[in-house]
Amino acid sequence: MISVTEVLLGFALMISMMALGIHVAVAIFTTAALGAMLYLGTPLLFSFGDLLWGTLNDFILTAIPLFILLGELLLRAGITERMYSALSVWLNRLPGGLLHTNIGASSVFAAMSGSSVATAATIGTVALPAFAERGYSERLALGTLAAGATLGILIPPSINMIIYGAITNTSIGALFIAGIVPGLALAATFMLVIMGISLLRPGVAGEREPRVPLAQRLRSLVDLLPPAFVFAIVIGSIYSGWATPTEAAALGVVAALLLAALNRKLTIAMLHECFLSMARTTAMIMLIISAAFFLNYIVGILGIPFALTQWVSELGLSPLGLILALVVFYLVLGCFLETLSMMIATVPIVVPMVVQFGFDPVWFGVFLVIMMEISLITPPIGMNLYVVQGVRGRGSIVDVMIGSLPFLAVMLGFVALITAWPAIVLWLPGVMG
Repeated sequence: MISVTEVLLGFALMISMMALGIHVAVAIFTTAALGAMLYLGTPLLFSFGDLLWGTLNDFILTAIPLFILLGELLLRAGITERMYSALSVWLNRLPGGLLHTNIGASSVFAAMSGSSVATAATIGTVALPAFAERGYSERLALGTLAAGATLGILIPPSINMIIYGAITNTSIGALFIAGIVPGLALAATFMLVIMGISLLRPGVAGEREPRVPLAQRLRSLVDLLPPAFVFAIVIGSIYSGWATPTEAAALGVVAALLLAALNRKLTIAMLHECFLSMARTTAMIMLIISAAFFLNYIVGILGIPFALTQWVSELGLSPLGLILALVVFYLVLGCFLETLSMMIATVPIVVPMVVQFGFDPVWFGVFLVIMMEISLITPPIGMNLYVVQGVRGRGSIVDVMIGSLPFLAVMLGFVALITAWPAIVLWLPGVMG
């Protein structure tokens, strides 16, 4: 049997290749291929072709390009900008004003796109001009955009949850439903933090926003109907049993096309841009997933999950101790690796060990996604930090980092909360199951 030292050396080699800038898929495949050649013989490499065909033929993974296309259509149909304006007239009287709109709009857009990076770029583009002229603390405004956008991979539909479910053979529908309560609770906690900071330091929230007449606020609700319509179709069709996650994604795309047509944005040029962006993103993701499935296959044959579980048991770690160790592990890893590559590289090794310790794979999926959220705003590699800074287009990225710190602390506290009370994650899937 392969030793734990050899496993750790192999993992260190893979992470080192990623840190040196080698493409994630290449690093993962190289590690798997070396393991196969050294311990199982070169002929096993020929099985990669069959495995690749089986992976890419998986009906579940078809949901990935469909959800990416859904987000692109909604973005280019102009739905996001009107949604932001509608939320602002309802939230701007709270202490913190438009800062709450960043969180609310990010939550709603996350429920349509499934991507944190897309959420950060879209909401940032819409929101930043409004803050520049109202005297808000720029650091806090940038922090709310970066942190709010992390909800894109927690509130369903989530591309990261689809990938986790496909690799671990966990119900994607259950993962989606499990993400609803933590996602909404985290968004509400972000808003409480904004209120607390604004009450303690009134200057950060700029001038008090004017009161909007009730009639105007009620009229603005019309602009919230399109995102609610898409969310109801996607999640409703999964929950009701009418559609699989892939079929639900296709229904969401049809709904987005109808909305784009109603907004008179549905043109050949617009569709061309949407399909081009979808193809680029999907190609990148599927290449990484193919390599990850091969690594998963080699890891299973070599008995690595059993070896690691036995090793951790010998260390005398309790289940809680294991989770604390994983929190530290992902915090450190998140400082150097991009979210998707970090998740795909570690899931084949970590999940079997966690399940052996008695943790529910659905609960761990949500735990892992929240740790991925934290890495999105963890310097120096936090992707959302760079996206928001890119939209801002001036100044130093340090402003975005400092503005994100209160929300980083909140997310770490939330990890502790769901660890102490797993029912926060598992209650809704249990009720709906």
